[in-house]
Amino acid sequence: MDLLRPALACEALDLPGFGDSPPRPDGRYSIAALAQTVTTLIEKQNRGPVHLMGNSLGGAVCVKVAATRPELIRTLTLISPALPDGRPRMDLLRFPVIGFPWLGTWLFQKLQLIPPERRVADVIATCYSDPRLLARARFAAEVAELTRRDSLSYAGAALAGSARALTAEVLRAGGWPAWRDAARIAAPSLVIYGSHDRVVDPRNAGRAAHAFKNAKIVVLPRTGHVAQMERPGLVATEIGMLLGHSADAGRAREFPLASAG
Repeated sequence: MDLLRPALACEALDLPGFGDSPPRPDGRYSIAALAQTVTTLIEKQNRGPVHLMGNSLGGAVCVKVAATRPELIRTLTLISPALPDGRPRMDLLRFPVIGFPWLGTWLFQKLQLIPPERRVADVIATCYSDPRLLARARFAAEVAELTRRDSLSYAGAALAGSARALTAEVLRAGGWPAWRDAARIAAPSLVIYGSHDRVVDPRNAGRAAHAFKNAKIVVLPRTGHVAQMERPGLVATEIGMLLGHSADAGRAREFPLASAG
């Protein structure tokens, strides 16, 4: 976001149950419910249409927002969006397993027994193509944040609810509804994938190129699941080019979604 200022008034929101945001009062974590939260925020702040950006689960939420409330969106940027992928991957079976109510709670409790330093290192190794690019200070900050989250009563529910939401999108008519939402989006869009993403298959770039009607699809080399963290300069450059093709970019507001994954 620092690279996009002062052209944009940047704000980062945490999805309900993540970061500093509490869960929704109704406890829902579905894609539709999270999208409703985002649209309500935009409307209450009266700052639309916005340049909306999202990564991973946040990307899936952004697709739903842009498809259902197009008047709120000026441009859309998606980074490794967690859209349904029909290709089975054994290494990702942990996500639906975490979503089982009793089993997910048990697994989360077991997970908390692992030192936070190791858990953060495992996540970075999964999400980065080159974990050495993560600054030492950032690693320490992530460990402190994970330690704080361990103390939250709803942390396990947020993780399980998000896993169920993503699994439900895959199972719902084979994932077609989510991709149909993508095809409904009219706003100028940028969809970025990482060539070495271990979470979202970069081969989805081909499907995205067919689904999105008004989008530039980019696959960044030597990049993992969180391109905005691993390659901030390249991502900011691509976003700058997108904004350059949209009218009145300087007067719009941006709401990048934090990754929930």
